[in-house]
Amino acid sequence: MMAVRIGVIGAGGMGRAHIRRIEEELSGGTVVAIADVNLAGAQAVAGPLGARAYATGADLIADPDVDAILIATFGSVHAPDVLAAVRAGKYVLCEKPLTTLAADAVEILQAEQAVGKKLVTVGFMRRFDAGYQEMRDALVSGELGYATLVHCRHRNPSVPDGYTTRNMIDDTAIHEIDTCRYLLGEEIVRVRIDTPRSTSHRFEHLADPLVLVAYTESGVRIDDEVNVNIGFGYSIECELVMEQGTIRLGDQEHTLTRDVAGNRNAICRSHIDRFHAAFNAEVQQWIRAVERGEHTGSSAWDGYAAGVVVDAAVASLESGGVEVDVQMIPKPALYA
Repeated sequence: MMAVRIGVIGAGGMGRAHIRRIEEELSGGTVVAIADVNLAGAQAVAGPLGARAYATGADLIADPDVDAILIATFGSVHAPDVLAAVRAGKYVLCEKPLTTLAADAVEILQAEQAVGKKLVTVGFMRRFDAGYQEMRDALVSGELGYATLVHCRHRNPSVPDGYTTRNMIDDTAIHEIDTCRYLLGEEIVRVRIDTPRSTSHRFEHLADPLVLVAYTESGVRIDDEVNVNIGFGYSIECELVMEQGTIRLGDQEHTLTRDVAGNRNAICRSHIDRFHAAFNAEVQQWIRAVERGEHTGSSAWDGYAAGVVVDAAVASLESGGVEVDVQMIPKPALYA
């Protein structure tokens, strides 16, 4: 079977990481085109692969030799390329967030409905993490009853100067928002942002840490500590509380050192190493689905649903922490 010919939009760190996994670790796909607003950057990455380089996503999507699109640019510029890919009838894997504006996400939903099939997969890679899958299985089994609480922590060693307080919600907490929707199988209906005492290890423009508190349709309470200058490493934690027991992520250590200093294990430094296996599983499943002409993974609806929770959380942040209802359109039949 001929390899799926993939065009990658975005030649930055995330785009290059996806290109390496497709070319060196996964099967069934090959990168044939790369686009970036920095054409020289695209050419530098494309050259060793013998791939074509483009200055715009639109030009790459229009290439008849590109079967499927992987978008790894900034969230604020995703919408035009996702829409172009859908209207061209090409499957697209778009890194989160799907869009940064709810209106753009609705337009993508409408475009897919016009085509008559789901073409968009959103890069919520935690759905492919073995720990989260075990947590979901434990809940679905019913052995410990139904869910009552979810406790999450998202801790980064540091963030760059350009990172904003809003990014703590729309770029960081959005992972926990989708993860909790995935674990619980229901929508989040209201949310607020709490602002505890800020750390001194932050840029002055940041309110860090934040705590996102949310409630689902059935009343499950979610709390998510977003703490992006913790220093010691990239630490993702989650505990799902059920009626008769709990299940939580392990430390994901490969080895444990025990000596006079005590017991310790290595701490991940970024999402690239912490979720490497999940990224691989996500992209591999997407490639295989494209081969079969099928959709897989999270949908454009999932991208929209996470986005409107982000909007409500940002509104809460800007209004001093009041609780805000999540405003959603009715779910179209295509995503039922």
